[in-house]
Amino acid sequence: MKKEDEARMHFKDYRSGMLTNGIERSAHRALLYSTGLEEEDLHKPLIAVVNSFTEMVPGHFHLKGLADYVKQGIWEAGGVPREFNTIALCDGICQGHIGMQYSLPSRELIADTIESMVEGHRFDAMVMMPGCDKIVPGMLMAAMRLDIPAIFVPGGPMMPGKYKDMTLTLTDMRELIGKTQMGNMTVDDLMEAEKCALPGVGTCSMLGTANTMSCFTEILGMALPGCGLAHAVSAKKARIAKESGRRIVQMVAENLTARKVMTKGALRNAIAVGMAMGASTNSTLHVPAIAHEADLDVTLADFDEISRVVPYICNIKPSGAHPLYDLEECGGIPAVMKAIESKLDTSVLTVTGKTVGENLANVPLVENDVIFPLSAPKKDEGGLAILHGNLAPDGAVIKKSGCKESMYYFEGRARIFHSMEEACAAVSGDQIKQGDILVITYEGPKGGPGMREMHMVTSLIVGRGMDEMCALITDGRFSGSSRGPVIGHVSPEAAAGGPIGAVQEGDKIIIDINNRTLTLCVPDEEVQRRLAEVKHVHKDRTPWLDRYSYLVTSADKGAVLKRPHEM
Repeated sequence: MKKEDEARMHFKDYRSGMLTNGIERSAHRALLYSTGLEEEDLHKPLIAVVNSFTEMVPGHFHLKGLADYVKQGIWEAGGVPREFNTIALCDGICQGHIGMQYSLPSRELIADTIESMVEGHRFDAMVMMPGCDKIVPGMLMAAMRLDIPAIFVPGGPMMPGKYKDMTLTLTDMRELIGKTQMGNMTVDDLMEAEKCALPGVGTCSMLGTANTMSCFTEILGMALPGCGLAHAVSAKKARIAKESGRRIVQMVAENLTARKVMTKGALRNAIAVGMAMGASTNSTLHVPAIAHEADLDVTLADFDEISRVVPYICNIKPSGAHPLYDLEECGGIPAVMKAIESKLDTSVLTVTGKTVGENLANVPLVENDVIFPLSAPKKDEGGLAILHGNLAPDGAVIKKSGCKESMYYFEGRARIFHSMEEACAAVSGDQIKQGDILVITYEGPKGGPGMREMHMVTSLIVGRGMDEMCALITDGRFSGSSRGPVIGHVSPEAAAGGPIGAVQEGDKIIIDINNRTLTLCVPDEEVQRRLAEVKHVHKDRTPWLDRYSYLVTSADKGAVLKRPHEM
């Protein structure tokens, strides 16, 4: 073959050149042409638009249209967009039944399928479009793993709802069930409220896991400033989507890859801002899992350290009074980051090509009833607290910002349940009394399997006005919208031989949040004797959940899946 012919068949020096360069790629080019591409397009970077659109989930319902803005920006900047989809589960819809077993495991599937598509088709870069709880961290894990240029456009929060004199979020709807059970609200009012609570598309309008992790994409530097809280129905979100499409093409030219942005400093920044906002307890699972993809060491110790020095300053539901829309009106994530700038590593790089410090240089300082001053915070310590003790040797997590101070120290007697359903029935059946501590076991990553959320129980406790008379401890987890004296992620879990599996009915337990301790008042030798005799609860599981249970690690490790050399 002549040299000029060889040169003609060299289209580009990007990763995607594997699909286009050389005579041996003729069939590959034919396949690309069949999708409507022209020869000049084969010279351009190939950009994956990784969408999670689904008609089932309100946080994702609008992403098909939003992707059009992303693709327009990519075309304008000289790239070729190609869209594909991931799965997306709604934790709110999955709650309270077997479906919740699949939520956390779906995070791993999302990361794996993105790897499969991007590596299989040799994309040069990715625009990631997540929405709800596990989709955001799953995509962040994939970005960290693949380490190619990537930028995030999360779908954005929905608007808050209104019913009579109430501003409603999904948290409120869960708690109104308990109020109705207690006769403090009529069934008619409940049914009318549920039609108004969630007025349109977007992620639920409080700081649950979906919005926590969407905000983290911006805090980590993986989304453009202002993207994290730009609401789903806003023109601002559409403009940022288009700008992100343009920016990703520039990032390819700059070779600005994910690991250059998501450093350990950036991950600690996310933890710090999460502490200031009152972020979801699930962030203690997801940030270590994202770090794990790059073999970075981020653990519960980082959360504990940062929570002691970064105060809780954002008055946002579920821990505070305002919906997320009010925070967006005050300046969004840039305003929160500006408020605690002194607590951040401002030298880390972002997808803008600038550092955090450069991005914040012209952001005004906001101090009001939504963002409290750093000098006069809502609470002196961060939103999450990490507890240790003989009941949780490897750690447990509580949303301190969502717990009344009267419950920071609580002594109670254990009431044992081996599933969320059993505990819900006990609460609804008026079987829980003053001084009880519900202990829900075998709901961890391995034992659940899938580490279900206990949100149905916590909502009943708060909705029925029981959040100063009892507490809850579990090796399962909670919704980001949960609040109250509820402690989760107890590690090791019961199914892994953790001491929580040795707790018996009536045992005394001491919760001391200020001193970060969780104590089972039973002698160590008695705990060991019980563990040697305990009969483990084995729950039915499908082939996928069986594989997940076999491979999953503890909650304190991020519930990541073990690699072959770790088995």
